[in-house]
Amino acid sequence: MGGTIAVTQVLLVDDDVELVDLLKSYLEVEGFDVETVRDARAAVSRAVSGEVGIVVLDVMMPRVDGLEILRSIRAKSTVPILMLTARGEDADRIRGLELGADDYVPKPCTPRVLAARIRAILRRTLSPASGTEVASVISVGALSVWPARRVAEWSGKSLDLTSTEFNLLEALARDAGRPVTKEALSAQALGRPLGRFDRSIGVHVSSIRRKLVAAGSRNELIETVHGIGYELICAAPSGGA
Repeated sequence: MGGTIAVTQVLLVDDDVELVDLLKSYLEVEGFDVETVRDARAAVSRAVSGEVGIVVLDVMMPRVDGLEILRSIRAKSTVPILMLTARGEDADRIRGLELGADDYVPKPCTPRVLAARIRAILRRTLSPASGTEVASVISVGALSVWPARRVAEWSGKSLDLTSTEFNLLEALARDAGRPVTKEALSAQALGRPLGRFDRSIGVHVSSIRRKLVAAGSRNELIETVHGIGYELICAAPSGGA
């Protein structure tokens, strides 16, 4: 990939010139380095370059919509992606999460809220990789999670997780064998309280399940605990790759 990612580099993808200028000015005052693009091809190229720390992507882009841009980025990169969605557009939010977005912020949003959400995602994406933390591993059956390295494997096969998916899997692995509430998962993985009708955690968990099955897990490793949240079961795998 080459080079070191500038952790404060924000790629802002939106065609609303006035809003972009407002958000860019505020984020720069807050210490972020902000690059703006309005073209889909340029957005994908910059997002997968390895030179940005997070992408803020408007779903309502002209010509090529934001969801298609998101799909193209996720085909090549796990860079954190925060969607900007129209208020009330739940279908877009769910589809975006299914395609691999880490979280969303409904528009109109204040620059302060956006900055806080960006910090929350980056704080949970970037871990110190020094000392004994690098070697520490959480093992649950065939599942291995290295928090400091942000690497997860099933039976030795690497799991290609987004930053939020990794955060969720790590939180579940730390409490394997015990139910973890959706509220706790939202706080730990997303860095925000769980909204009343927020389906984000469920969508991310479904994606993790699919990736575990693709890696060789034949049982549902993450069980739904109705009315509470989710539990990572401790049983041995029913089969392997």
